[in-house]
Amino acid sequence: MYKRLPPLNSLKAFESAARFLSFTKAADELFVTQAAISHQIKILEDFLGVTLFKRKNRALELTDFGKAYYADITKILHRLAEATDKLFALKNDKHLTISVPQTFGIQWLVPRLSEFNKLYPDIEVRLKGVDQDEGLLSQDIDIAIYYGKGNWDNLQVDRLVEEDLLVLAAPKLLAQKPIHQPQDLKHHTLLHIHARDNWQHMANYLALEELNIQQGPIFSHTFMALQAAIHEQGIVLANRILAQQELDNGNLQPVFDTHLRDPKSFYVVNHLDNSNDERIVAFRSWIIQTINQEENKQENE
Repeated sequence: MYKRLPPLNSLKAFESAARFLSFTKAADELFVTQAAISHQIKILEDFLGVTLFKRKNRALELTDFGKAYYADITKILHRLAEATDKLFALKNDKHLTISVPQTFGIQWLVPRLSEFNKLYPDIEVRLKGVDQDEGLLSQDIDIAIYYGKGNWDNLQVDRLVEEDLLVLAAPKLLAQKPIHQPQDLKHHTLLHIHARDNWQHMANYLALEELNIQQGPIFSHTFMALQAAIHEQGIVLANRILAQQELDNGNLQPVFDTHLRDPKSFYVVNHLDNSNDERIVAFRSWIIQTINQEENKQENE
């Protein structure tokens, strides 16, 4: 298929000479001698079996064959240059596209992202917040944080952390309507996230048959429910890792101690064929190490 391709150096010499209609200017552009240009043109003419240039009154002109060939190869060489530039751009592209559930991004990742940027200043992070907690990992995403049960096929999956579900409220709300025992929850508005399932699990865990979990608003995102709780609109049930920032700031506090595990966990996932990508390895290692360090610190406090 490729046996009839002419030498690339000869094509470059011809294209330059044809564009300038001058062997001298072509030699200057390609940093070779005029004799070298003439030699490459002779090689190309012998290969093609046609004459490409003719001299007339010390001027250089293209033959009809030369004009037709120049018109065609100019387009080809331009496309070849574009393809090469595209490859270099791809090779030098150090960006990392990360998909995260919006609350995880807002409450946990964004406040810590500067730490990753300091460690890896050459990696340009592109953060994409998504509404769904889990789903198919599209090809435009390098690595993602999923919230689920970890049963995803054809992905590298590493669980980040298992957490309890915390019963949280604003300090001012508790000062106005104290909760001394789990039964006192029935006097408060319950704030739900996605559905009412987690409050049902908590009611079962606390043996609160009389707790009406059908009351209270449902929020599509955890950060909305957390904000509602901060503004004293009710009691929220949230994964500790998502609520930690509000706990540290004093905006929310645990109503009482519970040890009910969240049925879902956070995982870092990526395509199997990208597992050895240095950018993905760097981010996966960093987030696992950071969360482990924070978990150990929490346990020791």
